[in-house]
Amino acid sequence: MLNRVILIGRLTADPTLKYTPSGVAVTQFTLAVDRPFNSQGGEREADFIPVVTWRQLAETCANYLRKGRLTAVEGRIQVRNYENNEGKRVYVTEVVADNVRFLGPNNGNPSGQGNDAFKPDKKYGDPFADDGKPIDIPDEDLPF
Repeated sequence: MLNRVILIGRLTADPTLKYTPSGVAVTQFTLAVDRPFNSQGGEREADFIPVVTWRQLAETCANYLRKGRLTAVEGRIQVRNYENNEGKRVYVTEVVADNVRFLGPNNGNPSGQGNDAFKPDKKYGDPFADDGKPIDIPDEDLPF
């Protein structure tokens, strides 16, 4: 049997970091993942997937992930249940992540690099800046 999931999306809020009574770190956050189609009204829809990380990965996510950050998550789907205050059984489906990749720039980056670390070098200019404009080539220079 195989239970493996890979998601790429954006965080809907900063992760919440908590510790179990035995001192194990656990982080929870929600990933907004675009659907591959639009609604009948032409609007883009998304699914909001709850994600849980544990131990060192949980602390890393709490330190570096922020709302809106593009993130890849790899893990497994888990369904857990509990009884709420009204005595009803509640089922929760979530992804337990064992690998998280930070894909987009992080504005709250502790290293201080911010978005500048991801901007292209302006020294050489954009080689495709004139892309899409007509090119004037004489007929005798064409090979056909």
